[in-house]
Amino acid sequence: MKIGFIGTGVMGNGMIANLIKAGYQVSVFNRTKAHAEYAMGLGANWIDTPKQVAQENDVIITMVGTPQNVADIYFGDNGIMNGASEGKVLIDSTTSKPSLDKKIYEVAKDNGISALDAPVSGGDVGAKNGTLTIMVGGNRETFENVMPIFKSMGQQINFFGPAGSGQHTKMANQIMIAGTMTGMTEMLEYGKAAGLDLDKLVNIVENGSAGNWSLKNYAPRVLKDDFKPGFAAKHFLKDLRIALECAQEMNIQLPSTKLAKKLYEKMVDQMHLGNDGTQGLIKVYK
Repeated sequence: MKIGFIGTGVMGNGMIANLIKAGYQVSVFNRTKAHAEYAMGLGANWIDTPKQVAQENDVIITMVGTPQNVADIYFGDNGIMNGASEGKVLIDSTTSKPSLDKKIYEVAKDNGISALDAPVSGGDVGAKNGTLTIMVGGNRETFENVMPIFKSMGQQINFFGPAGSGQHTKMANQIMIAGTMTGMTEMLEYGKAAGLDLDKLVNIVENGSAGNWSLKNYAPRVLKDDFKPGFAAKHFLKDLRIALECAQEMNIQLPSTKLAKKLYEKMVDQMHLGNDGTQGLIKVYK
């Protein structure tokens, strides 16, 4: 089975590496070819356009930045939909709008093509180690057919229902992460002001009832002033905006998520730190 992968960022490269390790023949496209050098160094082949990626591969996986990027890659003149043919499988792993992945599903279905929305969680660590959590929406039979592909990239893999369900699940995930990131940041600020040993503080909290993924993976980076992006703050802000847009459509209130969005807006839009990892939120407090 030939896999085309579009998007060779931090997450994409980790996923590509594990697909190649699993024995798949992988071709790649990225808007900036230089950013695909790592994947090509692992053995992936370069293809010039998303249209060609769709023409030359059986399964096409997309992992790009924003819903607009997704729309362009799927529906642009040189997009996937102009190259995909009957029997192909499209998997959008970008965290995007549920409504957009529903559109991709419907257009694909009308042309005899299968489509899944399959956003992931686990950051750069999960992508590198092949331990991602993968949340899937679409057709269950298609999901089961590509399960070996998902298993090469993740550990927790679940089907949640019709097209868009994977994206809604990821929004719920991001809402939870918003709480753990603000909690971790304020815990460190409080501990510092109280004169506590922050390494000991992180260890004791991590191993108690307040332990969580954000604390385990990002607090040590903060203590080392390491703000390299496992997941860029600008992308997390995008996710929070989508989550709140969906919440408004469903007529529900998420006040804590709104506050997290305001804090990340300050970090990204005012302080221009969008390329820092999400752990860079602590700079807002300083």
